[in-house]
Amino acid sequence: MKITHVTTRILRTPADNPLVVGLPAPTDTREFVTLELGTDQGLTGIGLTFFGGALTPALRAAVEGLAGLLIGDDPAETEAIAAKARRAAGSSGPGGIFTLALSAIDIACWDLKGKALGRSVAALLGGLRERVPTYASGALLRAHPVKYLAEAGPRLVKMGFRQMKMQCGSEPTVAASVERVRVMREAIGPDVDLMCDINQLWSVNQAIEVGRRVEPYHLFWLEDPTAHDDFSGLARIADNLATPIAAGEYHYGIVPFRHMLQARSIDIVMIDLLRVGGITQWMKVAGMAEAFNLPVVSHLVPELHVHLIAAIPNGLTVEYMPWTVRLYEETPTLENGHLVVPTKPGLGLAFDQAALKRYQVG
Repeated sequence: MKITHVTTRILRTPADNPLVVGLPAPTDTREFVTLELGTDQGLTGIGLTFFGGALTPALRAAVEGLAGLLIGDDPAETEAIAAKARRAAGSSGPGGIFTLALSAIDIACWDLKGKALGRSVAALLGGLRERVPTYASGALLRAHPVKYLAEAGPRLVKMGFRQMKMQCGSEPTVAASVERVRVMREAIGPDVDLMCDINQLWSVNQAIEVGRRVEPYHLFWLEDPTAHDDFSGLARIADNLATPIAAGEYHYGIVPFRHMLQARSIDIVMIDLLRVGGITQWMKVAGMAEAFNLPVVSHLVPELHVHLIAAIPNGLTVEYMPWTVRLYEETPTLENGHLVVPTKPGLGLAFDQAALKRYQVG
């Protein structure tokens, strides 16, 4: 099997979230770069990447430029393809646009591997489980008033979610942060897992102070409480709190995870498929985490991550952030707080042609 042609697009979609109900629709947008790798066997592998902002055209150019160098190569040889891309990119990596572009290519290659062999990506990676837990994300943002949180939490429970994530970090006082967590916990009851994302907004001391104050509400994890690259600061927080600390989504490539794990900075490893460099690199970080006896969770793109979390023994849960679901003809089924792992060859996904036409830029 050889790569014969490359198609890339920029898609711009509304920045909404179907899990958010009863609030004004956002007026901003999200941008994605899609990739289709065609082969001499008539198979097409699909990939996707994004980060938003004014550099999306540059990201598309990087995807198209690197993928174009692979024409004539076997997409099953993912390590060889990654090595060729690194050589071609010179010193532009390992972070930023290069890694995001490599991720789209690697994802499409794994899709082709599965299609060529007639097996799902989850099966190729290990095939451990047929369904995985998933948690509602993006529905309980820090911009939402406390009253809304009290109503939204039970609504998500009625939808079948047994796990959900809220945001904190911008409150004017410690008491206000504690109040948000208290309201959420009392609204959903003791048997639903509640996570809280800080998005790096607290200092180490703030995180310890607030973290201790919210311990009675039994958070499933406290996410990115301080700067993502402050490994010693994260370790201080983790050592001082009973609540597990999750982090990792901001890291590019696999090396920062080694430093974070060696510093014993966190209790739960969160891997972003696009920033880490694709499926090939994602699995390497998951293996590192397993060696440290730590669970792994995903960040964004649940329709892709369902394959990965299902395939590893330390996969904990998938973030259900439904930003990209409208781009596909169908996405993994959501049943009683779990995602069903697709059994179709490859990723089990196909871009919705009507969506491509509707949202394509230029």
